[in-house]
Amino acid sequence: MRHMRIGPYEIAPKVILAPMAGVTDKPFRVLCKQLGAGLCVSEMTTSDPRFWRTAKSRHRMDHDGEPAPASVQIAGTVPEVMADAARYNVEHGAQIIDINMGCPAKKVCNAWAGSALMRDEPLVSRILDAVVGAVDVPVTLKIRTGWAADQRNALAIARIAESAGIAALAVHGRTRDQQYTGVAEYDTIAAIKAELSIPVIANGDIDSAAKAASVLAHTGCDAVMVGRAAQGRPWIFREISHHLATGGHLPPPTLDEVRDVLLAHLRQLHAFYGEPGGVRIARKHLGWYVKGRPDGAAFRAVVNLAADAEGQLRVTRDYFDALVAGVSPQLPTAA
Repeated sequence: MRHMRIGPYEIAPKVILAPMAGVTDKPFRVLCKQLGAGLCVSEMTTSDPRFWRTAKSRHRMDHDGEPAPASVQIAGTVPEVMADAARYNVEHGAQIIDINMGCPAKKVCNAWAGSALMRDEPLVSRILDAVVGAVDVPVTLKIRTGWAADQRNALAIARIAESAGIAALAVHGRTRDQQYTGVAEYDTIAAIKAELSIPVIANGDIDSAAKAASVLAHTGCDAVMVGRAAQGRPWIFREISHHLATGGHLPPPTLDEVRDVLLAHLRQLHAFYGEPGGVRIARKHLGWYVKGRPDGAAFRAVVNLAADAEGQLRVTRDYFDALVAGVSPQLPTAA
């Protein structure tokens, strides 16, 4: 299996955790790396230096003990400011800088950052030149296929990126106006890959090992990027990795293992953010882990009332212990 390189780093296996705001914090990145991701990209950090020393930004820029290479995503619209942000993050442990031109969020796009930048190709060129010139680490770029259905200019942006010295390009197979709806356009990604000599990463709707293999085959890409499908299913990385390496399929994790992975994840969130922040942030992850499981909605209603880490862990352990034992969970009315 041909491996992918980003600068000096070999990315193996060739399955990458996508940057997701509010999700891909250090506890989740470390967990996904342990479960088979070849690279994990941090959630988006702002290029605005006024916010670098806030508690939220300090957490987002924390890479102590994180498996190399640490990839940090930055977003913004001003070339010089983006260059400063890249330098600042490299000084604080980033080994790869990723530029966000893929986020469709209104909060980001209304500031002309994220995928809105794709409307202004000369500005894209200036930003990429500035960031690549500012740091000695590899710089990667994440884009969409375009701004709107009649504005699919990803190939033009991809050519600009390659000539600017971008080390690898991730393409989400949707236009910005699609947000996360519709079906990912793998043909567009394939066309981009055919034109470039730098590594291209396919992103969008990759939710299983079989889908990852078929997208790689269809697009000719060097790696796949998994986002929403990893929420509550971090073991998807080892499933994809195993399938790409062997053609076989791993069985899903046992309930015992799901419980143990989840409890360890909760403890890491509590340790990283402290209380009550870790308890609050853990709630969305708990919802993802129990989606589709018996009495999941009732469990969420109770566990979301837990005010402290110990209560959250206890309710979660009791719920999964009951599932493992094959009995209906006895959920208290309050945690």
